[in-house]
Amino acid sequence: MRILVIEDTLPILTNIVDYLSGLGYIVDCADDGQAGFDRLSREEFDLVVLDLMLPRMDGYELCRRLRHELRSTIPVIIVTARDALDDRLAGFDAGADDYLVKPFALAELGARIRALLQRRRSATPSILRVGDLSLDQDTLVLERAGALLKLPPAPLTLLRLLMLHSPAVVHRTRLEEALWHDSPPDSDALRTHIHHLRQVIDKPFDHALLHTVHGIGYQLRPQ
Repeated sequence: MRILVIEDTLPILTNIVDYLSGLGYIVDCADDGQAGFDRLSREEFDLVVLDLMLPRMDGYELCRRLRHELRSTIPVIIVTARDALDDRLAGFDAGADDYLVKPFALAELGARIRALLQRRRSATPSILRVGDLSLDQDTLVLERAGALLKLPPAPLTLLRLLMLHSPAVVHRTRLEEALWHDSPPDSDALRTHIHHLRQVIDKPFDHALLHTVHGIGYQLRPQ
């Protein structure tokens, strides 16, 4: 699971990053709102920890733009010293999923993150569908247009991630992390797995579902 922490107070940012990294999450950070929004625009994350009082773009505006411009459903936890009821309501109105007032125990932040991620996993359907392609996440049965398809583990991992986020573009670094965590090979192994994936899910059929977004990543979408 990959988490983006957007916080401009360095000691708080360091504490959160160190704590979440210790729990096994892949943690990235940004110290102003515009930088955080830019990363969310081009990269894939599983959850955002968001301060409100940020330079260049405050947390309310970032959250609104995340929901309306990027059409993202990624869980957002606001962490802030602003504890008034109006502030909390404004945070939820902007699209936040949770609101935690500073100072807080890191263990409580970790518990809230686990709850949101578990809720999101529970809401994910067992059978993923994109156009006439389907993948049963429980049995790993893969079909397109009624034909049974077979994939090795690595291309299948990429396909599942692309289907989960379809029709959004998945950044190549997110795909590499899914296969190799933070140690991708030097060679362009990702391209090899993508080629194999295309040969199986697209080549035998009339139209392609898998598309390259040059310089960014890949996208799985219906015709």
